[in-house]
Order: sequence, then C-alpha cells, then structure tokens
Amino acid sequence: MQGDLPIRKIIHVDMDAFYASVEQMDNPELKGKPIAVGGGSKRGVISAASYEARKFGVKSAMSGTLAAKLCPDLIFVRHHFERYTEISRRIRQIFYDYTDLVEPLSLDEAYLDVTENKKGNPSASLIAQEIRERIFNEIGLTASAGISINKFIAKVASDYNKPNGQKTVNPEDVVEFLEQLDIRKFYGVGKVTAEKMYQLGIFTGTDLKQKSIEYLEEHFGKSGKYYYYVVRGIHNSEVKPNRIRKSLAAERTFSENLSSEIFMLEKLDHIADEVSKRLTKNKVAGKTVTLKIKYSDFSLQTRSKTLPYFINDKHIILDTSKQLLYQEKLKNSVRLLGISLSNLNTETKKEPEKKSVSVQLKFGF
Repeated sequence: MQGDLPIRKIIHVDMDAFYASVEQMDNPELKGKPIAVGGGSKRGVISAASYEARKFGVKSAMSGTLAAKLCPDLIFVRHHFERYTEISRRIRQIFYDYTDLVEPLSLDEAYLDVTENKKGNPSASLIAQEIRERIFNEIGLTASAGISINKFIAKVASDYNKPNGQKTVNPEDVVEFLEQLDIRKFYGVGKVTAEKMYQLGIFTGTDLKQKSIEYLEEHFGKSGKYYYYVVRGIHNSEVKPNRIRKSLAAERTFSENLSSEIFMLEKLDHIADEVSKRLTKNKVAGKTVTLKIKYSDFSLQTRSKTLPYFINDKHIILDTSKQLLYQEKLKNSVRLLGISLSNLNTETKKEPEKKSVSVQLKFGF
C-alpha cells in the first residue's frame, strides 16, 4: 500500500507484561501468581499487572483499591525502574544486531525496520521469531511481535497473539485485515472515540472505509484524515532511530485529597524540582508549562502557559505553575498534581506526509 514509495518490512516488538514479568523473573516465588507493580499504598495506582492478575480484570492505571477487590489474592510489589531500564537496554542491543533502524516507544516496545537488515534475511517474520527466541533465551522474558508493511499495521498485529506470539500481515492481506478489524483495535482509537464511532454506525474497518475524508474530519477533526488513510493501509511514517521527545513531565498522587491551593505549593515545589532535574539530565528545555489537576471525582483539568523563551530552571517552572494554579478557582478537592514542559528545543518542523493509494503485493514476508 505504499505506491511510489518502497514497501518496508516493519516489526513491532512488544514485551509481555514487562514490569510484572521482570518482577516474576527476579523473584521465582511470584511466578504463576497474580501480581501488580505499584498500587500498594492507600491512593496508589497500578503501573503493570501480570497475566494471572489480568484474568480478574486488573490492569495498569487502575487504583490499587479496586484491583484488590477484583482479585483478593493480588500481590502488590514495588516497582524497580532502574532494573526495568537495564533489561530494556539489553533487549535493545539484541534489536541492534539486526538493524540500526530501531525506534523505541517506551522501555517495553519498539519498531524495527528490517527491509534491509544486518543478517541479510529476506523474511521479516523469521527475524521477528529469532529476536523473540533470543530475548527468551538470553534474558528470560517473552515478547510478542507484529510484522507488516508499516508501523500502524505492525503495532495492531503485535497484540493479536499475545502473550508470546506473533502475527504477520502480508501485503496481499492488508485490505482484508483492516476491513475486518474491530474499530477498537485501531491504534489511535481510544475508548471515547470508539463510543463516538459506534454512535455513527462505525464498528469495523469496512464501516470506517465507507466514510469520506470530509465526513471524518467533520466528526473527528484532524484525526479524521489519519483514520481515512490508515484504514486503507496508508501510513508512511518511517521508523525514526532518534525519536524526538515532545514533552517531559512529573506528577504526584496524594495520600489525602488537598482542598486548598496553599497546601499544594509544597507539592508543586517537589514536582517542579523533579521536572527540572529530568530536563537537565536530558539536556533539553521547553517553552510551554502545563499544570495537570486531577480532582477527587477523577475529572481532569489542564492549564497551560507558553513563555517567550526556553526554560529548564526549577524556579521559573515553579513560578509559572503557581500562576496556573491560581489562574482560576479549583472545582473540587485535588488528588493529583502534575507539571509538564512541552514545545521543547529538540522539536523540528515535520515534513508533510506523502500519501499514496496504489497497492503493491509480492513482498516475501
């Protein structure tokens, strides 16, 4: 589906329940048991759940209190991010044995362009299988993979045979694969958007394909164009080895709800300090400060201010965050505050993405 552009062989590798799997690997007593990483404190939120816990409905971003109700035997373990980072580096080194075109999305997933690879292997499927076998044999963890002609389809496919599986969508199968796909499986379609699509009678890729680009833009804004093209297998975004960071943030969930701005100032001081340290570590600065406020009823509000110059200084970040805090009256008591810096000095103007609609088959996946 790449038209005048060369067809690529893209692999999306996604580790299986990464944080939880690392904890189970490091502590054999946890193997086969339902565990949650994080979420153990009174107001804690779960970072990851093992597959044993997921069977009970436990998932990331869920409160520990709810998770414990769903799974009474749930074991809470503290997160060890340094350990996860170490393992992630080792996994990435395996990727680099096959290609230098590796685009990490997070510690536990990445895109690989193996169109031309260091092993001279024409089969992206066999490369994915070999990578997964090496991760298991050399590190002790399982991974899943999706293989196809672009990043979008590869990412969707990697979720198909989880855990410890892979799925290849060959060029000649792309159209049928996308037409039969449940709209909830489309990467970029969240819960709210899926509900809106349902209301419009869009349940599958076939339904989505019937809508014109004008119709989709009318109902979904800029995202409408994205939906129009990806359902036709057109997603020409290249694997970018050096992904440009768009923002940097830190946040805190409080053990008790805070009802006054005065009580929040000390918390903001700590958060601003953390953001400043992360900016300095990553050697970046930004212009836009955003204050994130999550209320006791779980409603979310953000307030932003863009400065005329780049900053990474804690005091400027804190002062700007205070201005945003006092910008308007709080709607309710607050359970979480966060500060992020965006519009970073690492960003560059993106070239318009080329679009094409012709189909090329015969690829040898």
